[in-house]
Amino acid sequence: MDKMCTLQKSFLAFCLFASAMATPIETNADLQVVSQGAQLFSTNFVKTVAKEQQDNLITSPLSADIALSMAANGAAGSTEAQFRDVLKLPSKTQTLTGFQSLIDTLNNVSNVTLKLANKLFIGKNFLIKPQYKQDLQTYYRSDIQPVDFSQKAQAADTINTWCQEKTNNRINNIIQAGDLDPSTALILANAVYFKGNWAHKFDPINTVDRPFHKNANPEPSPVPTMYRKGNYKYVELPKHEAKCIELPYANKEVSMVIILPDKIDGLSAIINNLETVSAECSTRLAQTYEREVRVFLPKFKTETKLDLTDTLSAKMGLSEPFSNSANFSGISDVRLKIDKVVQKAFIEVNEEGSEAAAVTVIQLVELAVFNQIDTIVLINRPFYYAIVKSVNTHTQTEPRDIVTLFSGYVIEPIN
Repeated sequence: MDKMCTLQKSFLAFCLFASAMATPIETNADLQVVSQGAQLFSTNFVKTVAKEQQDNLITSPLSADIALSMAANGAAGSTEAQFRDVLKLPSKTQTLTGFQSLIDTLNNVSNVTLKLANKLFIGKNFLIKPQYKQDLQTYYRSDIQPVDFSQKAQAADTINTWCQEKTNNRINNIIQAGDLDPSTALILANAVYFKGNWAHKFDPINTVDRPFHKNANPEPSPVPTMYRKGNYKYVELPKHEAKCIELPYANKEVSMVIILPDKIDGLSAIINNLETVSAECSTRLAQTYEREVRVFLPKFKTETKLDLTDTLSAKMGLSEPFSNSANFSGISDVRLKIDKVVQKAFIEVNEEGSEAAAVTVIQLVELAVFNQIDTIVLINRPFYYAIVKSVNTHTQTEPRDIVTLFSGYVIEPIN
């Protein structure tokens, strides 16, 4: 029987930097279908992760999606079928050209440093099939580096250093030396970093402590809350007992969308129905015009590390790639399986804007009185947020295709 090696880590750090102006984006059929699939995976992913996360959450669904799709490209048979079902991938050709277009689009936004970096760390004596290597280089723009996994500390340092460089030192020590051993075949890595100024910054002079209701019972906690009066896209979703607002960054193709429940304890209902709520929010925002809104938004900072192994294999239906019956024959003739998937993510939101980073590792083995006509968005209770990027040209009447770069929720703002 062939030796069972561990396809140990797909390490994913995705670097984003938002600044000013957008570039026109050509409509691309493969890009569109991959982006739509990524959004379907994204909402299901966040919804599943949220069931196990009691505190603040920050995650990058796109980071996980890219890392897993890199692994999927080397899968065959029923293993490949599971990947396509869970990740909502089109045909193999469409998947490759679609991700190539997506990565190139996100790496080519005017006046914004919005970068994806992919890398394959491969065991120095591990034989990888030339076509798989070529696909990663061509379609995922992936660099390839040989690593001696028997030198565990040195190998972990090599990977962690790459991660730090690609996330502006925000994500450190995603891999421990103890995670590695000589049976580690390869590590797939995709790095994500985002730092963006708001299109209209909040004046720090208006930031004061205001009550934030973590839940309905105890006294609210005072948290530093920013304030700005300006023009924003804002819609109410009475059917879902929620409202949503879009806060654009300096490049208006990148924005933060906040879904605020009407009730203090309404966040779980939004998360449980995230596919419908987020889709309606996105559709309605695309159809509306900016209006004058008074926005109160808490400053917050969150870091989350997630072990996604059980989430993906037991809860999202991706069981076979983690099992001894995994088929990664497109990668190597040596038998492989995914051993572990880990993601570490960070976000900070303040008056200037936002900074966020993510790394996914797949180890294979009180208020002032205003006029009643004013629209006030007082974010003083747990809320959901997403940093999204448009990936197609669109108008008021045409649908907008977006990808979610980062998403999560705030139960209690922490600075």
